[in-house]
Amino acid sequence: MEEYALTRRDHRRQKQSEETSESVRLQVEEDNAKCRADPARAERRRQAFEEVAKLMQSFKKADHEIMRWRVRLYCGHIIEIEAHYTYTDPVSAGAYSKRCPECGEDQQTIVAFEPIGLRAEPPEPTEPTPPPPPKKPTRAELERRVKALEEENERLRAKLTG
Repeated sequence: MEEYALTRRDHRRQKQSEETSESVRLQVEEDNAKCRADPARAERRRQAFEEVAKLMQSFKKADHEIMRWRVRLYCGHIIEIEAHYTYTDPVSAGAYSKRCPECGEDQQTIVAFEPIGLRAEPPEPTEPTPPPPPKKPTRAELERRVKALEEENERLRAKLTG
């Protein structure tokens, strides 16, 4: 990954990311201005963010479900990110671009990546408990069963001869 050479596609994706970021920034500024002018709107937004935060906390995943990725950003720095193990790569997991912690540049697209591995090893599968051994019948139960079979035997013989 250290030797990766940027492609035209990487330059195009970075430019798109920067343009999208600027558009979002302008929309956020506009929404913030509306919220400053309307306290009721600001309160609704605050409540919506609180609800989203609670919802996201309820989806906490176990360490063995989190894949770690080593990614190279457009700026050339290499960082580590994490995503749920069901994603095949960090870009499909929504990690299209990141803020680089080394140079501070915003919206640095991911140009290359490699998996590191799960955050933790999956727990050992637990063996299902074997069913209890069949209970031995008591003498009284065996005697009742023998008697019932003898009666059935006699009934069948009578039917054959009869």
